Amino acid sequence: MADPMSFISDDPLADAWGMPHGAQIAQTDFQQSVPKAEMLYLDKAWRELQALTGPSPERETPRPSYRMFEGQVAMHDRGWTPFVRGVAPREIPAIADDLVSLLQEVCDHARADRESRYVEDFLTRAVDFVDGVAASNRGFAYLIG
Repeated sequence: MADPMSFISDDPLADAWGMPHGAQIAQTDFQQSVPKAEMLYLDKAWRELQALTGPSPERETPRPSYRMFEGQVAMHDRGWTPFVRGVAPREIPAIADDLVSLLQEVCDHARADRESRYVEDFLTRAVDFVDGVAASNRGFAYLIG
């Protein structure tokens, strides 16, 4: 919890896209090189997942699953500093249960809204990932940015 960055790859985008670490130009088949049980890549869906789970006019307090999407990058004149956090094993069961409920809500909405299918796909991946983390009684570290 004190150093979540020590659990995150030095090149998570390369891991997610199946590229060699540090590659500026490379061919890839876009197959994640890290086992899916070890890494969840949410691409641009994290912002929508953040909005779905965070505080809103309808909901004063965030959903339990917001804990895995919460945070913002810090922008500065030389780019940005990513947001990094650890999530403890004791927090995982509530997150897992909430993700299942949220997936059902999104699926109900996605039937009427084709654009929601993108979020539904990544939310399904999040459910699978957190279920695996819960089954092994682990926590996880995450990075935005």
